[in-house]
Amino acid sequence: MRDTQTMRVGVVLERRHIGNPWQEHAWRPVAVIPGAPEVERPRLLMREGPIELYHAATLPIELYPSETEGYRYNLSQEQPRVYVVLRTPEGESEPKPFLATVCPYEAQDYSDSGSDIVDGVPAPDPVLAWVADYVERHHVDVPFKKRDRLPFDPRKGGARGGGRGHG
Repeated sequence: MRDTQTMRVGVVLERRHIGNPWQEHAWRPVAVIPGAPEVERPRLLMREGPIELYHAATLPIELYPSETEGYRYNLSQEQPRVYVVLRTPEGESEPKPFLATVCPYEAQDYSDSGSDIVDGVPAPDPVLAWVADYVERHHVDVPFKKRDRLPFDPRKGGARGGGRGHG
């Protein structure tokens, strides 16, 4: 796609021992590292008691001109986020980083599926600057246009004449 940009980020996951009989550990994203190197398998960064931090994967954040409204919304928040989607591959018990995005609307779509873990982590300054620059160069305000509606006609069952509702 024309005018797309990509930045690779390392995804840091926290693995916490929870002692649940059905699930031994809970996983959640806690940070992203701009420009992190690729990893073939999760790399332990820190261990403190029941908590371990792993550089679990390096993923691209992709920016598209059609999604700048979502990026603008994210940047306007008190704490802008990078949203990380974790997915558990079939036959495995531990989730893996699947996607990193700065578009809250895209993150919501994955959250709605119910099968993925979606969590936002604070966006580092280099990511914020990159996204702000992209939005400045590519965002186009689309004016709101109210639809013209036909008046309600009870004889026709609605404004457009067939079926129920307001058409």
